[in-house]
Amino acid sequence: MPMVDIDWLKDHVEVPEGLTYEQLAKDLVRVGLEEEEIHTSQVTGPIVVGYVVDATPEPQKNGKTINWCHVDVGDKYNDVDENGKKVPRGIVCGAPNMAAGEKVVVTLPGAVLPGDFKIEPRKTYGHISDGMCASERELGLGDSHNGIILLREYGFSKAEYDELKPGDDVMELLHLNKPILEINITPDRGYAFSYRGVAREYHHSTGAVYTDPVSKLNEQVSQINDEGHKTSDIDVSIEDTNPIHGVPGCDRYYACAVHGFDSTCASPRWMQRRLTRAGMRSISLAVDITNYVMLDLGQPLHAYDLDKIEGPIVVRRAHEGEHLTTLDGKDHELHVEDLVICDSPRGNHGSRVLG
Repeated sequence: MPMVDIDWLKDHVEVPEGLTYEQLAKDLVRVGLEEEEIHTSQVTGPIVVGYVVDATPEPQKNGKTINWCHVDVGDKYNDVDENGKKVPRGIVCGAPNMAAGEKVVVTLPGAVLPGDFKIEPRKTYGHISDGMCASERELGLGDSHNGIILLREYGFSKAEYDELKPGDDVMELLHLNKPILEINITPDRGYAFSYRGVAREYHHSTGAVYTDPVSKLNEQVSQINDEGHKTSDIDVSIEDTNPIHGVPGCDRYYACAVHGFDSTCASPRWMQRRLTRAGMRSISLAVDITNYVMLDLGQPLHAYDLDKIEGPIVVRRAHEGEHLTTLDGKDHELHVEDLVICDSPRGNHGSRVLG
């Protein structure tokens, strides 16, 4: 069931300062959107911004190289030397992207991470590691475990990044301490799977000012071809020869080619964070954009690699005995009432099913 993040909801509707998820649930149930559960954070602090003062690579006998680091975590959390002076903490880190001069996320002794993983000082590789520099996966922010979080890559503006100081609370900074509301949607209210729909219902419940994001988009984009099946970029054909009870399965299909798109670019961190809180994995820039638009506006989208499209896009019913192999490698036999999207010539059984 859909997750509702107050920060995202505020993009479309005004909410009172300090609105709690408990109050949000009460407001939404008045318009029939029932609370399924308020999910609380699985992370507790202290988790803070750390500045890597130095990182010394130390090759190990097992072939692995670790970094013995000294990390400034602010006066409140720094160690104290024998002279009573505040000094950076010593932390062992095996991440390949660890480097001096970076601002990182440091989980300190006493913190608890997802899976009830407790952070405490421990002796490892000949050092006492007095904390841990965390990756996205370790904090429950995503699946990335290729290295630790480098805050300069995390979607902050230069001014925001420069303002980050050792010891700043990361629980608040990265929204690790925030719950999220899961709501129960009945089959006749599919629009409420989107933030656009939930924001509108919140408006009906409370009278809060609502701005339809689609209205704003219509002011920014050129007029879409009203015929619904033509585009100047790629040919589209709708061929429903087997409408169910006389009702076509698809009466309109829009497609548009986007040129100059760099598919190797990473999705913005703010988008990744929102997708993760919505219960979706960040996969790639193209996929993340389509999933984000679907969650925000309620319009399902799919992206194809234009270089791999052969012939027109065809929307039709499946042929008798036609099969589809999904991304998980499983083979599915299709029924003649199934609607498919394919990209090759329209000959019998000659189409490659895309979805």
